[in-house]
Amino acid sequence: MRIKSLFFFSLGATFLGLGAVGVFLPLLPTTPLVIASFFCFAKSSKRAERWISNNRYFGSYIENYKTKEGVPLDVKLKSIVFLWACLTVSIIVFNQYYLLILLIIIGVVVTAHILLLKSKI
Repeated sequence: MRIKSLFFFSLGATFLGLGAVGVFLPLLPTTPLVIASFFCFAKSSKRAERWISNNRYFGSYIENYKTKEGVPLDVKLKSIVFLWACLTVSIIVFNQYYLLILLIIIGVVVTAHILLLKSKI
């Protein structure tokens, strides 16, 4: 039983780490990774489940998923602004034509995804 808990805790920590990186790297989907980490933590220990549910950075992802209320409009706006700020910096720093096209396509698709998420009013 201990090995199962350790496995799920490690998997949850990995998913959460990738989700945290996804906050800064638009290619990694933050929300699904945070939710996956929640399920893994829930299978590993109640303490880990409580920790991620009450975490000031990731707790809102879990709460919005559990209640199915949607994403607050201010979170959507901040996400889109942050996404385009990071993409703009990447475009300026790397200054490659093909990267410009790729990042713009990614930005448009991710922006559309964010806008299509149910809004919490």
